[in-house]
Amino acid sequence: MRVAFITTDNRDHCRQYDLLRPFFGPAPEAILAGLTNIPNLELHIISCTQLRMSSPAKLADNTWFHSLYVPKIGWLRTGYIGCILAVLRKLQEIQPDIVHAQGTERDCAISVALAPFPKVLTIHGNIRAIAGVARVPIFSFWWLQAKLEELVLPMFDGVFCNSNHTRSLVCSLAKKTWLVPNPLRLSFFSPLPASRPRIKPVRLLVIGTIIPNKRPLELLRMMRSIYNSGVSFHVMFVGATGRSPYSGIFIEEAAKAKREGWLDFEERLPESDIIKLMDSSHALLHFPIEEAFGLVVAEALARGLKLFAAKVGGIVDITKGVQDAELFDADDWPGLEYSLKAWIDKPTSLSSLSRDLMESRYHPKVVATKHLEIYRAVLSGCLPKE
Repeated sequence: MRVAFITTDNRDHCRQYDLLRPFFGPAPEAILAGLTNIPNLELHIISCTQLRMSSPAKLADNTWFHSLYVPKIGWLRTGYIGCILAVLRKLQEIQPDIVHAQGTERDCAISVALAPFPKVLTIHGNIRAIAGVARVPIFSFWWLQAKLEELVLPMFDGVFCNSNHTRSLVCSLAKKTWLVPNPLRLSFFSPLPASRPRIKPVRLLVIGTIIPNKRPLELLRMMRSIYNSGVSFHVMFVGATGRSPYSGIFIEEAAKAKREGWLDFEERLPESDIIKLMDSSHALLHFPIEEAFGLVVAEALARGLKLFAAKVGGIVDITKGVQDAELFDADDWPGLEYSLKAWIDKPTSLSSLSRDLMESRYHPKVVATKHLEIYRAVLSGCLPKE
């Protein structure tokens, strides 16, 4: 089977054009690890970029990489027409059996929507839902991406939905939906340390972009309330900032908390450092307004952390059957603060069952098997079992 896999080369997204090897988002990276070296599978990764870069022709024995240069005029300002034409030309050259587009956040979905091949789409983030919650301005980037998402959903043979929440948002537009979770990267299933650091003082972790949807500023202020009550803990925030007023306020308040000694903040950390950080922490806090899946939640549970999270989106699916997870309504800040404070005061030991559950559900090999089942079903015209 020959599969064309359309995804974003994060060298372009992160403006790291000097790197020689492409890298992708966490979920695409993980599923590619699961698909790599599968017998009788030929995988072609296609990514559009705004600058020319040197790239390897192959990433693995069965995996080819195609970097397509598209001038800036061919991106969103022209409805991604440059990306569409470049991808269609490459697909005609490759002649895949099936095309798999990754996400509606940028060019991937719209570049595949008109392709004359069997095609499927994975939804990573629910752009229409996020745009609605954030009330983005008309004709802004996310407003336009939401309109494109609505346009392309019916044009695919089916949509991979990473949670029941995502499926509920796309089922009215998609021809067919399949519930397929995002896999975790293999490194999150590496052996745990022999022992976690002593539980006093409790070390808390918050990972997510510094934007209103993720609500890191609100979490910081809630934890300041706990700190001001005399409870001892340390919290580490990790998340990229922007130039928005929200980010500016967060940075200012985080700097004050850092001077007081109970908070640290890093904008970006490599994957290996994130795992070390999880292994030296005791609990993850994640309290977004909208969440398609919640990859960081599954990653933290795979590393054996306690979880305090909002009962939204895919977080509900991930935490099903997980005894170390405490979920709260998205507006239940008093409940979150009370429970977190009580746990910090008397932290409990954590179970190893959550790690086992994460591996059985989200290991790349498990999710890759589901992908292959759906690919074959689309090509044969048969519907796969849910």
